[in-house]
Amino acid sequence: MPYAKRRRTERPGGSSDSSRAEQELPPQDPAERARAICLRLLTGTPRTRKQLADALEKREIPQDIAEEVLSRFEDVGLINDAAFADAWVESRHHGRGLARRALARELRTKGVEPALIDEAVGQLDSEREEETARELVARKLRATRGLERDRRLRRLAGMLARKGYPEGMALRVVKRALEEEGEDTEGLDEGAY
Repeated sequence: MPYAKRRRTERPGGSSDSSRAEQELPPQDPAERARAICLRLLTGTPRTRKQLADALEKREIPQDIAEEVLSRFEDVGLINDAAFADAWVESRHHGRGLARRALARELRTKGVEPALIDEAVGQLDSEREEETARELVARKLRATRGLERDRRLRRLAGMLARKGYPEGMALRVVKRALEEEGEDTEGLDEGAY
């Protein structure tokens, strides 16, 4: 009987299933609640101080208590926006091929300070960024075969633009890839897409 009423079962020590659920409710002390919220949010994925502050505000934790808890978490290293930004840049550039501009935009939305963003995206030099753009174009190039040259150019350059690559770099990388494939790129200029 999968839908039968569940009886309260006594557990050793006098506790029952329903009292165990009551014990799992967040503590009433705002500082304890704030710590529990932060720890739960940090389990499995790093978060920025701003993300945690927003979560505490949403759950109506008083601002002074939230600041105290967040500062303590920073002091012990559970919150580290610089390390978060560095890891974000490495992961999203390597995994998704995002360029510096797109990475900076994402970090801004996560509440990372501008100086930390600049430092984190500064890890990517233009050579590495262009190499990644070439790899992205090479993966997508085959899917555009059979299309007319200008349409291929727009698709490939548009894909790079959506990932945050500058227009000049995107066009240069796409033109080079098309030329290596034997496509005539004569007459293509920077306004082509």
